Amino acid sequence: MEFKQFIFYFFAAVLVFAATMVITVKNPVKAALFLVLAFFNAAGLWLLLQAEFLAIVLVLVYVGAVMVLFLFVVMMLDINIARLREGFTRYLPLGGAVAVLLAAEMALVLGSGRFGLERVPEPAGLAADASNTRALGRLLYTTYAYPFELAALVLLVAIIAAIVLTLRRRKDTKYQDPGRQVRVERSERVRLVKMPAEKKS
Repeated sequence: MEFKQFIFYFFAAVLVFAATMVITVKNPVKAALFLVLAFFNAAGLWLLLQAEFLAIVLVLVYVGAVMVLFLFVVMMLDINIARLREGFTRYLPLGGAVAVLLAAEMALVLGSGRFGLERVPEPAGLAADASNTRALGRLLYTTYAYPFELAALVLLVAIIAAIVLTLRRRKDTKYQDPGRQVRVERSERVRLVKMPAEKKS
């Protein structure tokens, strides 16, 4: 076994272990830290594939921004872990069935020649002055254009769903009407009050 293969299997084993701990550990803070470990090992795998740009983006964006924000939210909120895990065993068969269905659909899509996902030949060694970012952009916007647009659409739907789920209109909330503010007149804002002058004693 070559040293490169040994490093690959090491990163892959740690990645699978960290991903398993993310979904099995009870403490959400520890789960987030295991997710950070999984991101670092995924970045190591990207480095082995000579995709340095993706590895750096994975560490900077997900570990440096998303996970810090996630840890901040988890540690600031008072989460009742026991209440969250009450229905775990009850919904476990349904969740397992959905996971198997999603895995089968991904295998069908990625295994077929649809969406321009043909078999890509083994990449040759890159030159020293080769631009990783340019090669990634060329692949995304030519060979993988349709899957890239589908992923963007899925993310847009997720953003809209998150906004809809968190947008709650409360009766006791006070807000301003911009249209009414624009149509306001001077007589509605300023009121002149005549008061008698004070008499000096």
